[in-house]
Amino acid sequence: MSSSQPTPSAPTSGYSEALSFASDPDKTLFIPFADSPFPELSIVIPALNEEAVIGEFMDWCIEGIAKAGVEAEIIILDSSSDKTPEIALAKGARVLKTPVRGLGRAYMDSLEVIRGKFVILGDADCTYDFREITPFLEHFRAGYEFILGSRFKGSVEKGAMPPLHRYFGTPLTIYMLNVIYGTRFSDIHCGMRGVTLDALKRMNIKSQSWEYASEMVVKSVRLNLRTIEAPVHFYKDREGRVSHHKRIGWFSPWYAGWINLRAMLIHGADFFVMKPGAALLGLGLLITLALSPGPLTINTITFSLNTMFLGATLSIVGLQSFFLGCMAQSLYDPTGNAKRQWIAKFPYTPMMIGSGTLFCVGFLLCLNFVSVYAGAGYTLFDNMVGTNHAAVIGLLAMVLSFIAFISTLLLHAIAANMPDSPAAGTPPDG
Repeated sequence: MSSSQPTPSAPTSGYSEALSFASDPDKTLFIPFADSPFPELSIVIPALNEEAVIGEFMDWCIEGIAKAGVEAEIIILDSSSDKTPEIALAKGARVLKTPVRGLGRAYMDSLEVIRGKFVILGDADCTYDFREITPFLEHFRAGYEFILGSRFKGSVEKGAMPPLHRYFGTPLTIYMLNVIYGTRFSDIHCGMRGVTLDALKRMNIKSQSWEYASEMVVKSVRLNLRTIEAPVHFYKDREGRVSHHKRIGWFSPWYAGWINLRAMLIHGADFFVMKPGAALLGLGLLITLALSPGPLTINTITFSLNTMFLGATLSIVGLQSFFLGCMAQSLYDPTGNAKRQWIAKFPYTPMMIGSGTLFCVGFLLCLNFVSVYAGAGYTLFDNMVGTNHAAVIGLLAMVLSFIAFISTLLLHAIAANMPDSPAAGTPPDG
């Protein structure tokens, strides 16, 4: 949301009580006269100057709640300068008034006022059909913790999505996330989604703006939340309403896409280093060790020291990348399972002994080369070919031992300084 928006104004009527927060003086919760005392479900909706549609949206929510037969509250996270909060309060919503500071931040602000066990998130612009929330309730009661709405499994009204978004940008980013995280989501950008309050708190969302959507999906995977998709209906903007992207400018959809992509990549850096690193390490060691006895000639091509140095370089980059992936997974995983897994696979004492032994072997091979070289009057000769190749193996062993040593220290340091986490749940089936 743009910081150039007019200063939000507080409602002047329609509420029975206004609560302030010592933790954030900029927040005020306005409670309507007709307030649900013990909601099972909270519908949590950010709103910025939605005066034209907020009344109809509230009617949709009320109809959906009645059809679902659930005790629910509607929380409008409002930063408007128009009559949006008054209309919402008059229709029975709780209104959390905050400054304009981003969509993701709005959801973070809501955590201390949500009372329902289940939470449905969405937009206040009547593009998502909140008259149909029953499928979300059914999934919640079946034990699912994260329910991602899917416009492509439901329906998209003609004109609701620009062709560039529908047929290029959205499918491309969905494909990329599914490849990086090994998932099968059909619509990661859908704004209508459900999550248990417990899971929402454990997600610990940090994104301040549009990219919260990707961070939430990624963390549902990292947390091993029980996940499912629900078909939703997506409608085009009401006549006379201008979308937030259009209000901000032509660059806004591109910027939103970029920061969502950034969130996907930042939270999935291990994808780019762990498996590629393991592959490079294996290939590098295969090349280097194959040439350790001496040059190898295939047809008219001879592979010797230059090829060994290539293999050694691949091995070094590969091992370092693999360990970086282990560290990234340990930092990402909120369940603590990755931390425990890598500490078990790389226990401190055996790794220190192994690294020290490998270093000594490498040092002796290099020392042998220096001894032979000095004995020959510091002149290379043909009979030194085997010694040269062994020296490359020695140098590689010394470098790899140092990487293994320092990486083990860092893995154990990360584990020692990360808080303990509960055991993981069941894998997602999204």
